[in-house]
Amino acid sequence: MTPKEKAKELYDKMDVVHYMKLHSKPKHKGLPISMYQNQIKQCALTCVDEILKIYQLDSYSFWKEVKQEIEKL
Repeated sequence: MTPKEKAKELYDKMDVVHYMKLHSKPKHKGLPISMYQNQIKQCALTCVDEILKIYQLDSYSFWKEVKQEIEKL
């Protein structure tokens, strides 16, 4: 899996969690799409930051690239 594919996979997983969370609270409906996207991206970036803290150096560059790909989304 490429860093770009992994970035998209993480983003999509966060999108599902975010969607479920928002729709359980009706008062949050109507937020701009850009706000959703920014929150989803921040969740995915937080996951990668945590991975970077624990992974060995041989995997570090892969996860740094994943992080860069998430930021491009």
